[in-house]
Amino acid sequence: MNRRPRVLVLGGGAAGMLAAASAAALGDVETTVLERDELPAGPAPRPGVPQARHAHVVWSAGVRVMAELVTGLDHDLFAAGAHRMELMRDLVSMSPPGPWFARHHPSRHYILACSRDLLDAELRRRVLARPGVRLSRGTALGLTGDADRVTGVRVRTGAAAEETIAADLVVDATGRGSRTPGRLSALGLPAVAETTVDSGVVYATRIFRAPATAASGFPVVNVQANPRRPPGQGGVLIPIEDGRWLVTLAGTRGGRPSGDPGEFTAFARRLRNPVIGDLIAAAEPLTDVAVSHSTANRRRFYERIRRWPDGFVVLGDAVATFNPVYGHGLSVAARGALAMARVLRRYDPRTRGTARRIQRAVAGPVGSAWNLATGQDAFYPGASARPPGLFDRGLARYLDRVVAVGAVDTRVMLPLLDVMTTERPPTRLLYPDVLLAAAVGPRRPGPAGPTLEPGEFTAAGAR
Repeated sequence: MNRRPRVLVLGGGAAGMLAAASAAALGDVETTVLERDELPAGPAPRPGVPQARHAHVVWSAGVRVMAELVTGLDHDLFAAGAHRMELMRDLVSMSPPGPWFARHHPSRHYILACSRDLLDAELRRRVLARPGVRLSRGTALGLTGDADRVTGVRVRTGAAAEETIAADLVVDATGRGSRTPGRLSALGLPAVAETTVDSGVVYATRIFRAPATAASGFPVVNVQANPRRPPGQGGVLIPIEDGRWLVTLAGTRGGRPSGDPGEFTAFARRLRNPVIGDLIAAAEPLTDVAVSHSTANRRRFYERIRRWPDGFVVLGDAVATFNPVYGHGLSVAARGALAMARVLRRYDPRTRGTARRIQRAVAGPVGSAWNLATGQDAFYPGASARPPGLFDRGLARYLDRVVAVGAVDTRVMLPLLDVMTTERPPTRLLYPDVLLAAAVGPRRPGPAGPTLEPGEFTAAGAR
């Protein structure tokens, strides 16, 4: 072990860059990021990531973890035009049960609002500038080694050229399309348990130029779907960099949006409240409508495999994917990378058992986000092989009650935000203070309609 450890990260997306930052933080490590696509030099769409075109909300807890891994990333993003949307001051949101959340003074939580292209570009720039980190172009074909230890990856580097890249630790951060289950089977390892909760939601997104009077200081506007009253339809308007609005509409089976530009605003006006459609009716569209169907929640339980090879770890969407509406994917990837960094501070990547320790540590943040996402999506017809039982329905009614109280009571809203941002586990909502508030119920009715201020509605030029 006299030479420097070698880490090979598969995938140059956000999870891959965060994993590379995690390894590079150790100092004397050779870190290679293997990416099959040519990555853009700046904020621009990249092949193979269709979900990047849709709204990506990063909660403040996730931003803080990213900034811990990549020092200065948050400042770079804000300098490049990303918005810090304070919760609940800068959020106009209709809850799933019905009431609108009251807007009040900022809490410690916020939303990072920008395009995914900008986030990825700033992350790439920071990470690839680190000593010891390099980017390599190629397609991973399979793992080398055996069931006890992965020793590297077979890579196609050209039309027909192949080579083997040796590594002490291989990190799969290839996202939804990960081929790890088959590759582990090829090494003689047991099949991984997998579960899926698919609400059948389809996303349609279009970017608009914000009216000049609403180009700065405009809030996020969110009409959430109600999973218990299908078809679940919702939408969100997010101010992003360069004076633009990114608008994503969503609908499940029987109520999905289409890619027809002529139907976009009409669909937005048919949501549970027409506010988003009213806001964009007079706005100038800058893009066509981008549509995605790959939105299922899918989790692979790698931490449960009894035999796990040394030298191999799976992170990010390659472990679990979430319905994007909940804004957990990027935060979970960041927390997974941080978990890896903490293990590597104590154990050399070449030491027996290190990879297993990392894989088990990664499961923690995945589990919390999974429970939040699937606890809602399981109520859509056909979403899961096991429909919600009596306990699930009782818990859902309790959560609706908590939301109704939190809509008007900041003392309950703060614990709700702690859970939604994954800063605290869902059990926080079962503490005595929340239980008592839910039992008493809301002290007053929640706002009856969108909480846009008159000046904001006028600035948007809405009719």
